[in-house]
Amino acid sequence: MRVVIILAGLVIGFLVGMTGVGGGSLMTPLLIFLGVRPTVAVGTDLFYASFTKLVGSHEHWKRGSIHWKWVLYLAIGSVPASLGASYLLHFVMVRFGPADRLVQLALGGVLLLSATITLLNEVYWKPRRGTGITKPLEPQAHFLKIILLGAAVGFMVGLTSLGSGAVVAVVLMAMSGLSATSIVGTDIAHALVLVSAASLAHWHFGTVDVPLAANLLIGSLPGVILGSRMAYYMPARPLKVGMAMLVLAGGLRMIHVL
Repeated sequence: MRVVIILAGLVIGFLVGMTGVGGGSLMTPLLIFLGVRPTVAVGTDLFYASFTKLVGSHEHWKRGSIHWKWVLYLAIGSVPASLGASYLLHFVMVRFGPADRLVQLALGGVLLLSATITLLNEVYWKPRRGTGITKPLEPQAHFLKIILLGAAVGFMVGLTSLGSGAVVAVVLMAMSGLSATSIVGTDIAHALVLVSAASLAHWHFGTVDVPLAANLLIGSLPGVILGSRMAYYMPARPLKVGMAMLVLAGGLRMIHVL
């Protein structure tokens, strides 16, 4: 089983490095299909993702592609909401017993949402996005809207570990006026803050399997490096669309449509 987990981390790390698509949409369902309880799969994926996001954030920080004000305003809403979702999950487990079915249904819904957003982004929004340089907008102009959107994302992440990547990227694309590189860097930096807070809450409530997360990291870190290098030689868009279709199927399977 340990070898399977390391190989899973390697493959998913490779795909993430090549496409930039968030690994949680693949990792959490895979852990569940391998027999890990949904609540533990969520907590473990958050813990694991906090390390991978740290590496990515450091790279973007060195390049100066993080807009810290947008990170702050998004986090004002997302971090408390993720902690609230983690506490709600713990409350349900204590009061009503295992919450695995609830988490699995929520996962299915967020997987469908993430896959749909990714497909629309690759097929419709991105080709129509202007290529000219625009001046970044300050988040104060959308203060309440950003905090509410951040809270919605934070709640999803605290409950399912998913949503910190694709959803926030679309929000930034629509509202920030940032360049494509800054959108990616800001998205990853915010995800680092969000998943770190949520993973600490899940660790506190006992839904993080640290040895499992360590095995995932053993495989995924070299996978990300290899995938990042291969990205220069292979087109990412067809792979992103294929991965989104796979995530879509996983979401349908989670809610027992397939």
